[in-house]
Amino acid sequence: MNPSVIVIGAGPGGLASAMLLASAGVKVKLLERMPIVGGRTSAIQTDGLKFDLGPTFFLYPRVLDEIFAAAGANLRHEVELVRLDPQYRIIFGGGGELNATPDITRMEQQIGVIAPEDAPGFRRFLEENRVKHDRMLPCLENPFLGWPDMLQPRLLRALPMLRPHQSVDTYLSRFFRDSRIRLAFSFQSKYLGMSPFRCPSLFSILSFLEYEYGVFHPIGGCAAVTAAMARVAERLGVEICLSQPVEQILFDGRRAVGVRTKEGVLPADALIMNADFARGISRSSSASLDRPQDRRKKFSCSTFMMYLGVEGSFDLPHHNIHISADYAQNLDEIENQHLLSDDPSFYAIYSEGIPAPDPTCYVCAPAITEAAVAPPGGEALYVLVHTPYLRPGHDWQRMLPRYRRIILDKLKRAAGMEDIESRIVFEQALTPEDIDRRYHVLKGAIYGLASHGRFFGAFKPSNRRPDVSGLYLAGGAAHPGPGVPMVLMSGWIAADALDKDVGLQRARKSPARAKQGVAQ
Repeated sequence: MNPSVIVIGAGPGGLASAMLLASAGVKVKLLERMPIVGGRTSAIQTDGLKFDLGPTFFLYPRVLDEIFAAAGANLRHEVELVRLDPQYRIIFGGGGELNATPDITRMEQQIGVIAPEDAPGFRRFLEENRVKHDRMLPCLENPFLGWPDMLQPRLLRALPMLRPHQSVDTYLSRFFRDSRIRLAFSFQSKYLGMSPFRCPSLFSILSFLEYEYGVFHPIGGCAAVTAAMARVAERLGVEICLSQPVEQILFDGRRAVGVRTKEGVLPADALIMNADFARGISRSSSASLDRPQDRRKKFSCSTFMMYLGVEGSFDLPHHNIHISADYAQNLDEIENQHLLSDDPSFYAIYSEGIPAPDPTCYVCAPAITEAAVAPPGGEALYVLVHTPYLRPGHDWQRMLPRYRRIILDKLKRAAGMEDIESRIVFEQALTPEDIDRRYHVLKGAIYGLASHGRFFGAFKPSNRRPDVSGLYLAGGAAHPGPGVPMVLMSGWIAADALDKDVGLQRARKSPARAKQGVAQ
């Protein structure tokens, strides 16, 4: 008899686990504390405007293609995906810009305008990272429990190419001498909440994936993807219970046996926790979820978002990234000094008049791809700035008006939006306090526990808890980490680990192991 499983959290990782387990005949109950599915991968809709709440980049569709296929569905039948070209525009604080394109010749030409000697490095980067991508898959597809797992022969054979002793920036210097070009291929480490100057070099494959597999816009936004996953899960028999927060995970000794909600005790043979890991260990009554090595880990940065409905449009591609002139210093101020900045090159925060960070600013203008996100002739702008995680003295109710002014001034100055303020018809913000309180992400650390170790990200918490049985982790706070493709992988890995432990006979093949290509 197949087991009954409770999945906590209807974000992408939890939905992936639920789909795969239900396709194997498991009785799955998915509990979500919010009134909608998707978690932070949901949407804000009002007055003809639609904004993705969190992720706006959709990368590496191969993973989700294979999850849908394993669940007997077809992603492309459920969601329309539009491949973007340019993928995004990068504007460098040090001068110059790139319209990043998957067209290799055009990309070489653009690199050549900024740094002629770096243009040939683009093809070499793609060629080496194509091999690197294939060799590093074991790092992503297995639920690592600790250093002994790093000693597997296949991983040891991959080490020379993975160069775990190097940062992404150091690794990229083999191909690009100009620091601006290196940043164009390393800012993606922020998808994981990491600095490119500390992020392990194996994650150079993040930018490779963009050029190899594409950057997509799902029609309806990334929220349309999680809505499609929920539809498929329900067709497979998953019971999705909204507005039902889990108050406590229940244990019998060292085994997870159920949860407590407002409805009472819900027993289960196994649990998959797709909630924030740091919040989970801080609230659990079980010492087994509160290991010293978990407590010693540091938190990642947070984010500040503005959702702006504006009249008219601006000359912007779908995705826009403004990189500050002193990116390394700005990241250090956010991650190590925990300062807030007067000049957010769109990544900062302001506290008690102390100037500080300035990592990168991101602006999403999706109406150029999907007109329905805004009223005719209008735009639904999404602005993201990285900030420190919540620290003592960060009172966002007090800081918000001043920081709003800093952001709008920056948009006017750096993004060519001189009259934006007079054109705003809708405005909403999401602060680190909101992320902590509303979405139960401890300290607003949106990427979970920090992962700056040189050796494979210093391990995110494993998908199978080594200290208890019957408890599995999915989501951006678990291995292999944040970013939509990685979160989906985490859900697959958690489901596979549960399969293996309880002896299900479902044909298991993780997306990372798939050999066949998937049409783009």
